[in-house]
Amino acid sequence: MAEKARISPKIKQGLAVGLVSALITLAFWALNWLNVWEAKTWDWRTELLAKPGVATDDIRLILLDQNSLDWAVKENGLTWPWPRELYAVIVNFCQRNGAKALAFDVLFTEPSKYGVSDDIAFSSAAGEFDRFAGAVFLGQTSGSSISWPEEITPSKFKINGISDWLKQTSAKKTSFSRASFPITELAQNTATLCNIHLEPDDDGIYRRVKLFDVFDNNTLPSLGIGTYLSANQHEVSMIQPGRLIIGSKTIPIDKKGNTILRFRGPSGTHKAYSAAAVLQSEIRILNGEAPTINNKNEFKNKYVLFGFTAPGLYDLRSAAVDGVYTGVEIHATMLDNFLSGDFIRHSPVWLVLGLVIFLSIISAILASIFSGLRGMFILCGFLTIPVALSLGSYIYGLWLPLVAPESAVVLSIVLALGVNYATEGRQKRFIKNAFKQYLSPAVIEQLLQNPERLKLGGERKILSIFFSDLQGFTSISEGLDPVELTNLLNDYLSAMTEIIHDEGGTVDKYEGDAIIAFWNAPIDVPDHATRITQAALRCQEKLAELRPAIKEQIGKDMYMRIGINTGLAVVGNMGSQTRFDYTMMGDAVNLAARLEGNNKQFGSYTMMSQYTHQLIADVFPVRELAKIAVVGRREPVTVFEPMFTDEYNSKKKILDEFSKGLDFFYKGQFRQALDIFKAIEDKDPPSAAYSIKCSELIANTPANWEGVWVMTSK
Repeated sequence: MAEKARISPKIKQGLAVGLVSALITLAFWALNWLNVWEAKTWDWRTELLAKPGVATDDIRLILLDQNSLDWAVKENGLTWPWPRELYAVIVNFCQRNGAKALAFDVLFTEPSKYGVSDDIAFSSAAGEFDRFAGAVFLGQTSGSSISWPEEITPSKFKINGISDWLKQTSAKKTSFSRASFPITELAQNTATLCNIHLEPDDDGIYRRVKLFDVFDNNTLPSLGIGTYLSANQHEVSMIQPGRLIIGSKTIPIDKKGNTILRFRGPSGTHKAYSAAAVLQSEIRILNGEAPTINNKNEFKNKYVLFGFTAPGLYDLRSAAVDGVYTGVEIHATMLDNFLSGDFIRHSPVWLVLGLVIFLSIISAILASIFSGLRGMFILCGFLTIPVALSLGSYIYGLWLPLVAPESAVVLSIVLALGVNYATEGRQKRFIKNAFKQYLSPAVIEQLLQNPERLKLGGERKILSIFFSDLQGFTSISEGLDPVELTNLLNDYLSAMTEIIHDEGGTVDKYEGDAIIAFWNAPIDVPDHATRITQAALRCQEKLAELRPAIKEQIGKDMYMRIGINTGLAVVGNMGSQTRFDYTMMGDAVNLAARLEGNNKQFGSYTMMSQYTHQLIADVFPVRELAKIAVVGRREPVTVFEPMFTDEYNSKKKILDEFSKGLDFFYKGQFRQALDIFKAIEDKDPPSAAYSIKCSELIANTPANWEGVWVMTSK
């Protein structure tokens, strides 16, 4: 009966840690203890992703700036406050130029000091324009009115379902007890009365706008929405849980009636004109002169908002982008979002819960499995996931919390690493201290991950096996003193080992100048045949780079022979109960060793068996060298010489000729083969070897020739 799959203890540990971390994080999130940090990260996202170029061109701002105040004093002798007739001039300019609507972010609660005629002039201009949005200020403690004034027409803004919504949400801050209204003459001539009161978040930053407020059973829109409604007075509005519908547009709202602002950029993003420029333009037109603002379509079909920016007149608002905004710009941003239908929505609770739980569990499991530096890399990697998700969500109009998932990941990994240290630290320290003098660091790391591998014995596994040896090293070593020889070997072995490790190989051992290595154990390497071939060619290439310096040191060139084979071998910890190493054995290992030595016979430096060649397909070009029968093995094996593409192409003509000669050799046509090999033997060592072999076979032709070159030495 098949054994049931068992969940690893590491996974169980990670699952438990992840769930605990998720619960802690979600508790903090539900209690709003993460709100301060979340708000700061939202401002960062807004600053990073705000795009001024996306702002609608349907909005214009007229700003009473310092330049306007200076102009009024210099040209007209008018000090602050201005006569309201000047505002009438601005209204007339907007009407003349075809503005769709005009809103003033200014309270006119007191009569003009210039007299009743001044108020009438302004109010008449607003009434004649017919699309003027006036300002009301609603408050809980400030405001001169505790009920809607009888002389002012009740608000025209109606929201179907508002009573039910107020009961369901208990939105206390939506209903106000006091109000400051504009003077009666102006109020009666407005298309829409709007609440200009703005409320920041708890940290004083303006990130959202309340779309409507209620005073004495009258519903007033915010200035941004009111500007739109002044030009679209027949739009039907309806409210449902989580959304306000105005005409064909649906705006996401929270339980307080707030919507999140999508800021388009820093202060000054929307096109603005100085009030002085507007006034001069209208005066010039009345005098039959060319206006200062010479584009007659600049205000046509635009929603225009008027506000103060002169020092001492306007209130700075800390916004989620660029630090400060003016109040009128915040209202303009709301109108921009509405006209574009480009809103930010809060993430649904289920999405936040799922994301926090998922990231907590996954990060905790991985941190439980991988400790130390790898655990730190996991931390760094997972920390980027909530950031990437939150940035992507912003682009698609979703406020996906960043701090909660980020906190969950950090807490999960820290707790998992802490549990790892507490439960496994003692065992790992024992293994390191007990075996560091016997085993390589790589094998020790494997033992730390899988302590059960300390038992003797091994497993049968397909390996790609590498044997290398330096040509004529005995004679080289005789000419060097021990220190020089040691330094030479250390430099050579270090360079070759670095390449082997870089290609995913395991160095089994060094035997003098010889290197024995293998691929696909203890860690699986799916493309082990390709990697071993790449390593062999890179080693030859590296030695070629080192050869001039080595020759200068020892007085002769140094070459390396490499044998490569792939096959089934036994690999594992082998030795005695007190001293063992991670190594390999088997017929495939012996064949790789034979191929390294058989390079001598052919004058080649890298020899690969057919078993490796079958696995590398067309990744590397090769020259078929021979069919050989190595010492101690009856079954012949076809061997190849792998090359990098550049080397193969440079030898293409010689290799083609060699292939023709080899074909004759296989067929037993030794004289034809000899003619070909003789022609290229000066340029190709394997051809020279075949010239000698063909001459021997011509003199003593075997009776039953099968094309196999029998090796007589290792």
